[in-house]
Amino acid sequence: MDERVAANRVVWEQASAKHVREYDELLAQARDGELFPREVSLLAPVLADGPLVVHFQSGHGVDDTALVRAGARQVVGVDYSSVAATAAQRRAVDLGSPCRYLVAEVPGVPVRDGCADLVYTGKGALIWMRDLDAWARDAARVLRPGGSLFVYEAHPAVPLWSWDADEPRIRADRSYFADSHVNDSFPGNGAREWQWNLGQIVTAITQAGLRLDVLEEYAEPFWRPADGTAAAAWSGRLPNAYALLAHK
Repeated sequence: MDERVAANRVVWEQASAKHVREYDELLAQARDGELFPREVSLLAPVLADGPLVVHFQSGHGVDDTALVRAGARQVVGVDYSSVAATAAQRRAVDLGSPCRYLVAEVPGVPVRDGCADLVYTGKGALIWMRDLDAWARDAARVLRPGGSLFVYEAHPAVPLWSWDADEPRIRADRSYFADSHVNDSFPGNGAREWQWNLGQIVTAITQAGLRLDVLEEYAEPFWRPADGTAAAAWSGRLPNAYALLAHK
């Protein structure tokens, strides 16, 4: 494992303790939570067939039970945090949901080739990928012919936006075309994020042999701080999230 990835893993093991401390709250979210409406509409044709889903970087696993309720017959979550994966597995068992979890690095997902109808990922995942091309190749490997890759993620421009309330500003210490930067907010405080721009993401996916079906950008962020912070960058003028759907 790359030493910077290993250092990030240490940070995430510590941050994932939140998934244990807030177990009951996350259990309620896993029981009742839903995918975003645009996720549901974009994935409707795939979920209608009862797919087997492999979720790269599954984190707390709340999206996995939502995928099951939306039609998936089984979800296999993969995360390099043993704390996160163990807590997610406990929740799945408590809810009787057909989700199981593997502790492993992505890329290098320990499942057989061509086993998945859908690879699902996002919501703070790609920034932790040290090798984006290897990630895309692993997604393509895991998918059966005709299977789909779906990403719902923070827009690559998001690290540039300040959280000022009066108007959006670009941070002087960040660049859209930088290699990486240090995360300075919870939960990844102190971890190294890789700054993949939208062109790099699309190119990695298509060069892995997948065909792009949908690429949409949204003004609404997928996550806001629980303390009620209302940054002007989230007011509808700037891109804060995107969805990508591709197939093999």
